Amino acid sequence: MFRQIDKNMKKILKKIIVYIITLEAKLVIKRYKPKIIAITGSVGKTSTKDAVFTVLSKFKFVRKSEKSFNSEIGLPLTILGLPNGWDDVFTWIENIFRGLLIIILKRPYPEYLVLEVGVGKPGDIKKNVAPWLSPDIVIITRFPDKPVHVEFFGSVEKVIEEKSALAYCLKKDGLLILNHDDEKVYSLHEKANRRTVSFGENEKATYRATYPIYTYKNVGNTSIPNGINFKLEYNGNTFPVYMPEVLGMHYIGQALSAIICANELGCDLLKSISFIGEYRTPPGRLSLIDGINDSYIIDDTYNSSPVAVGVALGLLKEVKTKRKIAILGDMLELGKWTEEEHREVGYKVKDIADIIITVGIRSKFIKDGAIEKGFKENSIYSFDDALSCASFVKDFVKSGDVILVKGSQGVRLERVVEILMKDKDNKKKLLCRQDREWKNR
Repeated sequence: MFRQIDKNMKKILKKIIVYIITLEAKLVIKRYKPKIIAITGSVGKTSTKDAVFTVLSKFKFVRKSEKSFNSEIGLPLTILGLPNGWDDVFTWIENIFRGLLIIILKRPYPEYLVLEVGVGKPGDIKKNVAPWLSPDIVIITRFPDKPVHVEFFGSVEKVIEEKSALAYCLKKDGLLILNHDDEKVYSLHEKANRRTVSFGENEKATYRATYPIYTYKNVGNTSIPNGINFKLEYNGNTFPVYMPEVLGMHYIGQALSAIICANELGCDLLKSISFIGEYRTPPGRLSLIDGINDSYIIDDTYNSSPVAVGVALGLLKEVKTKRKIAILGDMLELGKWTEEEHREVGYKVKDIADIIITVGIRSKFIKDGAIEKGFKENSIYSFDDALSCASFVKDFVKSGDVILVKGSQGVRLERVVEILMKDKDNKKKLLCRQDREWKNR
């Protein structure tokens, strides 16, 4: 963690810090007794967390995980309301001291904590979170049919088992909110033995979404989705829901999760439906950004996986314009499935994009897959890194082009968007990974 200290010492210091701030977090929960809403799944955790916060914060005093604070350090820091110290020893010392003050001195504290709980390795939930968190509400978004970040697990089943552990640590009188459209997720309602409600387009879902459609904005000969409409069916009634400036039909699940949380906690349902219209996607998650040369960018650079790429390509397919460009970077942490999953992306994108640009050594399998299915080789360009790609593409885009940019965090494709975006003065607001720690990497 600390640049001036050797790696072994860093590991020791990290373990000590995690132990101390986790202990402080446990004591804070014991003292202040906040209601805890914990969210997990293989996709959609951060956006669900933000959607729940958008609605519930209108009724209650709520704190959410900042950015993607979902690690063994991030969870206790959120509970304590403290920043990540990164490599700064003095910030960590200050954090520990401030944590003690929260425990010793009675302070105003949130009624609700909305926590994103992710996994990076076996035991992250089972061993590090489940024994002490004991949430009041657990939301599970989706488990993929194909591997997502399973490099350290060996199989999809082990990832699902790890994430499912959050449902089993739910309080006995707690509420389990499950995606009814995902059989693997919904099957937990039988195993967890907790009160359960479900969401999705499945006709048996407790909160059902029907008739989802995009709204569009038209500029010249280009037509781009710029919002979502759908109907919510609940308890024999139907309610219209509108989410302006939100791209991607998968956000319907996030909206439903937020509405469910508020409604099940006794908040006004109609007001909750109205408040979800204020939700905006975080930077780098299917954000529509004006580009240079009168182009348009679909910025989905926060992270990537086979499922998420499929969603992004589905959105690009909805666009009506002369030329669609797909800039696709490596999907990391796929282990033995790396080649297969990148080839699958190539099979999909060949029917959607007019130009394919790959970034990274793994994404060259996307090129191979597309060519294998008949895509013209002279319409594919490959680069080793984001900066090389950005240098090329800035002189390549034309008026009316719609450019999807998608890749895993480590590929840093936000650097491509930064070059292509028209309003560079607002890049800190519009792009992901703009803080100093990321900029220095």
